[in-house]
This record gives sequence, structure tokens and C-alpha cells, in this order.
Amino acid sequence: MDEKEKRAPEQKKDRRSSLKVSRRGFLKGMGAGALATTITSLPVPPVADAVALPVGLKEAVIQLNVNSRAYRLKVRSNWTLLEVLRRELGLTGTKKGCDRSGCGACTVNVDGKAIYACSILAIGMEGKKIVTIEGLADGGTLHPIQKSFSEHGGYQCGFCTSGQVMAAKALLERNPKPTEKEVRAALSGNLCRCGAYPKIIESVLGAGAKG
Repeated sequence: MDEKEKRAPEQKKDRRSSLKVSRRGFLKGMGAGALATTITSLPVPPVADAVALPVGLKEAVIQLNVNSRAYRLKVRSNWTLLEVLRRELGLTGTKKGCDRSGCGACTVNVDGKAIYACSILAIGMEGKKIVTIEGLADGGTLHPIQKSFSEHGGYQCGFCTSGQVMAAKALLERNPKPTEKEVRAALSGNLCRCGAYPKIIESVLGAGAKG
């Protein structure tokens, strides 16, 4: 056997040894690789992009009169009144339902009229008198409309109730003694998924009778 043949088994053994990886080393390598992949895959936007407004949007400082209280705050030109009431002012009694002017859960009163807060921009509400459900009760005393809803059971899950009450308030302010037909017409834009309409109508008529 020549010298070359004698070295062949030793060379194969050396190659096998170089290919061996301990379990600990393998796991450490996998962990480091995964971490490197995670870090490098995270998008890191430039600082300028993080603070810049989208094209076409503006910011303005406005003053809102909500429930006879003045609020001075910065808003964006595409924020709805509903977003500002709930997110910026914490008045969550005004509910976000369809967010498409179709259910009436977000109804508030603006200058005495019932409107959908999701369909108007907050930036255009400066100088308006806004009333939400939080502005009806006097301390611990319920507003007559709220009390009538409670007495007549004009709710089930309660999600639509604040909008129903605000629509009723706008009606009763301009027509203190409405007929059932007039109540139905005034509340036609407020949907109740529970189907509590008979009790809702009774509640509004009851409040009108006591007014």
C-alpha cells in the first residue's frame, strides 16, 4: 500500500470531523439567524415620513362647544366629529355603528338638529353648539327623555339608545307634543337591531306627554 492510500482514510476522517456540529452550536446558529432575519425585515420609515401629513391633509386648531363646555384642540381636516368626540374628547356615549350614515347610532344634536356625527367633519363645527348624550343628565338626575326610555323599556342591548334619545330630543324641542306618526318619521333614520321599536316610540311619546 503506497503512502497515498494510507492517507486516504485519515483525510476522510478529518472531513467528517469538520462537518460535525454540536446540538448547542446548531441551535445557537439557528437563533442568531432568525434574529437577524427578524431585525432586517422590519420596515424602518425615515423620520420625515413618520411625522409628515399625507398629501392633501391639513391640521388646524379649533374650538368646539360640546355640552356647554369649550374645547380647544388640534384636528386634521379629514377627522369626523364622531372620531373627535370619541377619541380626542373621550365622549364615548356617541356610538360608532356603520360609520356610513346609515344606522343613527352616532346621532348628536348640532344647533338643535339631529345629525350623524360620522358624516360631518369636525373642522367645520367651530361655532356650533354640540350636544351629546353625556350632556343631557343634570348630575345624577336623568333628562326626562332618558327617564322615559327607562320607564318604558325603550331599549334592549342599548347600543342604539344614545342615538335614539338624541334624535328624540331634537324632535321634542321643535315639537313637544308629537303624534306617533311624527315620532316614527323623526326616528326613521335610527336603526335598532334588537327590534325594540314599539317601546322606543312609547318612550318618546311618554316624554312628550310629560313635557
